[in-house]
Amino acid sequence: MRREAKRLLTKACDSLVLSIEIFNRPHDRARVTGTLIYLDHSFEMLMKSAILHRGGSIRDEAESNTIGFSLCVGRSLSDGTIRYLTEEQAQLLRIINGLRDAEQHHLLDISEAQLYVHIQSGVTLFRDILRNVFGKDLVDYLPRRVLPISTSPPLTIEALFDTEIAEVKKLLSPGNRRHVEAFARLRSLMVVERATVGDVILPTDKELGAVAKHLVSGKPWDAVFPGASTIEFIADGSGPTLSLRISKRDGIPVQIVGGEAQSVPIALKRVDELGFYSLGPQQLAERVGLTPPKSLAVVQHLDLMNDPDCYKEIRIGKSVFKRYSPKAIERVKTALEKESIEEIWAHRRALANGSRGESIIEAHAALV
Repeated sequence: MRREAKRLLTKACDSLVLSIEIFNRPHDRARVTGTLIYLDHSFEMLMKSAILHRGGSIRDEAESNTIGFSLCVGRSLSDGTIRYLTEEQAQLLRIINGLRDAEQHHLLDISEAQLYVHIQSGVTLFRDILRNVFGKDLVDYLPRRVLPISTSPPLTIEALFDTEIAEVKKLLSPGNRRHVEAFARLRSLMVVERATVGDVILPTDKELGAVAKHLVSGKPWDAVFPGASTIEFIADGSGPTLSLRISKRDGIPVQIVGGEAQSVPIALKRVDELGFYSLGPQQLAERVGLTPPKSLAVVQHLDLMNDPDCYKEIRIGKSVFKRYSPKAIERVKTALEKESIEEIWAHRRALANGSRGESIIEAHAALV
């Protein structure tokens, strides 16, 4: 193993041990904060070590700093020569990073059961990456006794959300109106929800207020959090060998046919399309750090407008809105890792100028 990768791996293991140690401490002062910060840091170091070990780079050209957490996830998930993450594993990493972000920079109220699920599944993922990328066993780096310990066993996603939402409703009930505490509790659920579609942006208070309104009105939680309702917790083993993974549920098999004889075509439609395609052009540009024209240039370069997972035009009355899903953010950021915005911008301008020149020639020929 390269020296830099080896040192990063050591840092990753150190932070994982500290995260577990803080989680298991007998008092609560800064316990959630410390657990999430060190768990998040352990995975950033682990991903950077894995990227280097597989021959990749953790620095972009002309940048003095190494890439951040989100780019590490993108590179580990989508780069063909480096890839070692599955979509479910990337989803868990986004959840951990989102929770850490909310806890470190603002307010987060997370239940003991939910915190346990994330750190135990995190230890499982750390073990899986260590084995699959480096061919090593976690017990070579951590004593067998170093495990998250909780009196709250893993729950089903249904039981977890039912419990959390009941607490939110209690905080918002007449006579309480404790919005700050309710929003801090809802924030952890929204992080899980958004991670299912690849969105790493924390919800605003306005968005949390809209979700709270739906829940108080009695709307079912799986309609408010449709992404979270598609995941489940899978536990294997016990004690030192316990593995807890977050996985997508197996849906009902559906065959889509084109209209052949004796076939019944099935029309599929996403529920809450504005929820799925949650970004306008301006919002997409802000999320990827570009001006709207340059953001559009990358979108056209990647042909995202023909990808239904990334783009849709939604008609409301007589108005048509161009909308993007959070997956478009990931696609744009991944593209900018491989090509600079200057190269893409110059290429799109050249194509536009070429098309304009061809139109002028065609019009002149028609006149002649």
